Amino acid sequence: MPQPHFLLVSYPVQGHINPSLQFAKYLIRIGVRVAFTTSMSAVRRMTKVPAAQGLSFLPFFDGNDDGTKSRDEKDQSTSEFRHRGKEAISDFIITSENQGKPITCVVYSLLLHWAAEVAREHHIPSAVLWIQPATVFDIFYFYFNGYEASIKGQADESKTKCLIKLPGLPPLATRDLPSFITASNTDHSTLSLFQEQMEVLAGEPNAKILVNTFDALEPEALKAIEKFKMIGVGPLIQSSFLKDPLDSSLRADIFQCNSNDYLQWLDSKRKSSVVYVSFGSVAILARQIMEEIARALIASGRPFLWVVRNQKARGEEETEEDKLSCREELEQFGMIVPWCSQVEVLAHPSLGCFVTHCGWNSTMETMVAGVPVVAFPRFADQGTNAKLVEDVWGTGVRVIANEEGTVERGEIVRCLDLVMGDGEKAREVRKNVEKWKDLAREAAMGGGSLDTNFKAFLDDVARGQGFK
Repeated sequence: MPQPHFLLVSYPVQGHINPSLQFAKYLIRIGVRVAFTTSMSAVRRMTKVPAAQGLSFLPFFDGNDDGTKSRDEKDQSTSEFRHRGKEAISDFIITSENQGKPITCVVYSLLLHWAAEVAREHHIPSAVLWIQPATVFDIFYFYFNGYEASIKGQADESKTKCLIKLPGLPPLATRDLPSFITASNTDHSTLSLFQEQMEVLAGEPNAKILVNTFDALEPEALKAIEKFKMIGVGPLIQSSFLKDPLDSSLRADIFQCNSNDYLQWLDSKRKSSVVYVSFGSVAILARQIMEEIARALIASGRPFLWVVRNQKARGEEETEEDKLSCREELEQFGMIVPWCSQVEVLAHPSLGCFVTHCGWNSTMETMVAGVPVVAFPRFADQGTNAKLVEDVWGTGVRVIANEEGTVERGEIVRCLDLVMGDGEKAREVRKNVEKWKDLAREAAMGGGSLDTNFKAFLDDVARGQGFK
């Protein structure tokens, strides 16, 4: 029997690439050959191309190969990206077959459902790697399958007390929904991609949906849709806490800097005292938000490590640093860096809380690290993730915006005090943080739900049958 050979296709941004690479890690560990592809535009922004024995890294040209197109140009190039991606995947499948190393299965990250179409054309099974929580998958599914009018009607932002009820999910307010299905959404092209994803899955007789979550974390959400069998294959994290030798080679860091002075600075701080602030690799914060965060950090008086990206290094006109009017005063309390190794920071004993946009990768990394959260969601799935953090898992608190939609400095200070103080709420959060830290690590270890579900999926692919 030939060695299994998987083709992994990732959307060309860091938030998709890294969990996809961690999925590749588990495949490689059990003897599967892996070909990994994404666009050249992403590869050219990487500081180091991921490499490991058993992994072939095969980028394709997508029409935005210098990674500098504007948002309007990117929207216009969606069809070109799809066309070139389908062509590249098809060519690779044919080449592998001719070389006697046929592709066993195609796994693709969300928004790349056209990869499933290519796989079907070549009579190869496929699976989507859903890099957001199962809860978000459920919301999108219900939105496109009978609940759109109900969600839109109840999500009238003037009806702040009206909760949306969907099968198997906690009651949701408007701010808890993925931003693409709210009344204020202007990114209709992305919403269309999610709809197409659901339609492709609905057309599969035995759709395979692999979710970066674990059984204990979202038990109801994983079973909320009768039509689909969702499989928890998380936490898919590159993590120093799990001591995996493959992790250092299987990560795509973009815009990395060489200095690690921040680690020495963290060493000088007392246990659980530092506020870590980062909003991920995509969001660009407005001047007013930057100023409110800065003033809140000063008012809090706690030591902090704040990732403020240098946009000039990315070809953009203004740096986020340029937006700070109180830079000198701010640096009396903490340290501002353009980049850091987030998993190393989260694992550091001096960390007291994480002020985060609640991207799903950051949320999972924070959970495994056991760090309390101040949730500051911006868009996409982040509002739903913040809902889960605060109301379902109890591992943090969520900032509340004023009537104009601004999160004021006093509100940020309030949240910092809630999770880092000595009150009942802080004690409750820390207790929940420890609980979920243990459960997340248990899921990731040998014999845990990740291991069990992963092997079941591979057995299913090997049998060439659908889920039962």
